Amino acid sequence: MSAVRTYFNDIWLALSSIAIGMRITIMHLFVRNVTTQYPDVKLKLPERARNRLYVNIDDCIGCDQCSMACPVNCIIIETIKSTPDQDLGTTSTGQKKRLHVPVFDIDIAKCCYCGLCVPPCPTDCIVMTDVYEFSEFDRQNLIYNFSVMTPQEIEQAREKLKKAEEEAAAKKAAAVAAAAAAKAAAAQVPPAAPNPASENQTQQPSTSAPDSPGQAGKS
Repeated sequence: MSAVRTYFNDIWLALSSIAIGMRITIMHLFVRNVTTQYPDVKLKLPERARNRLYVNIDDCIGCDQCSMACPVNCIIIETIKSTPDQDLGTTSTGQKKRLHVPVFDIDIAKCCYCGLCVPPCPTDCIVMTDVYEFSEFDRQNLIYNFSVMTPQEIEQAREKLKKAEEEAAAKKAAAVAAAAAAKAAAAQVPPAAPNPASENQTQQPSTSAPDSPGQAGKS
């Protein structure tokens, strides 16, 4: 008797499982189908959707924070120090720019759209946009170059920095040489000669002591 009951219980569980699994499908059998006519009609994306990255290079200070936060190393940044006579301006947040950014590349083919590169940026120059249609036939076209410096400007910045570093090194070497020369000159100065007058004063006999009491009585 128990075997028969188990048999029918198994049948009931199987049928109920199928009904639960097909509930959504059965509901849609009685609903009119609506097809989004993509690409003429596009669904609205959520406000915090993470898609293609964009960099406002005018606000970039070359801090490299976004590159260090990237878990897949898809951001490549190179910087050149500015010399004291150069004014690179300020960002939209009022932060002074001190570095040239000749290279700011993002390989979007490697990007995992995690969004970890956005919060560390101190000037909010890197953001994730809602652009998701950027397929390419060539993978090289998925490397986005955001730097606006020309090769001539990059070469000039490097030459200017090299010249400034050479001048600073020369000034430092000259200061070290001058300090060493002053130290050597101080070591070669002979000691001062003794004063004869002071020697005579030290060699002069002391005044005679008063006569003894016996001698005073004889006089």
